[in-house]
Amino acid sequence: MPKIGNSEGIIIPKVVPQRLGLSSGDSLELQEIEGNIQLVPESADLAEQMRATRIGMEKYRVALRELAK
Repeated sequence: MPKIGNSEGIIIPKVVPQRLGLSSGDSLELQEIEGNIQLVPESADLAEQMRATRIGMEKYRVALRELAK
């Protein structure tokens, strides 16, 4: 696996995302099922929840930091 910063990465052949209708920048969810890795397009609901969570975490950053102590 290629090194990407401090992480490991994978390279997906260009034909695979094309065949699945994926574009650069699309988010994928990694699932481990019975020792196998499966990548699935992130659901719109999950993407929206993650976006809302990031906004909330930024808005209440100070309070969350205090609560974490």
